[in-house]
Amino acid sequence: MLTDKQMRQIADKFLKKKEELSNIPIISLEEWTIKKQYGNIYIYGSKKHYETKNDDFAIIGNAPFLVERETGRIVQFGTLYTTKEYIQQYEENTYEYADDSVIEPEDLDNY
Repeated sequence: MLTDKQMRQIADKFLKKKEELSNIPIISLEEWTIKKQYGNIYIYGSKKHYETKNDDFAIIGNAPFLVERETGRIVQFGTLYTTKEYIQQYEENTYEYADDSVIEPEDLDNY
């Protein structure tokens, strides 16, 4: 079982990889985190968009993701539904995983 701190470290590492790939500074604030018994869901965006509130700096396709408390596995949700709907699907075991929507902790370095 991972602590909130350990899950945050995994989330930060994942977001750092996304930042490196996109070359866009990314921010995820603690108050945006949705804490569940099974893990934490992280919501993120462009740092510049957060600071300026200018939609020109928003990131397209920045889907929320879950870090599972038990495994440290990252489950990337989509953008078709609301975050609430993805959480409901996950909790009801009806979430349809895309081939690349799950990242095992040991694979994060190669993401």
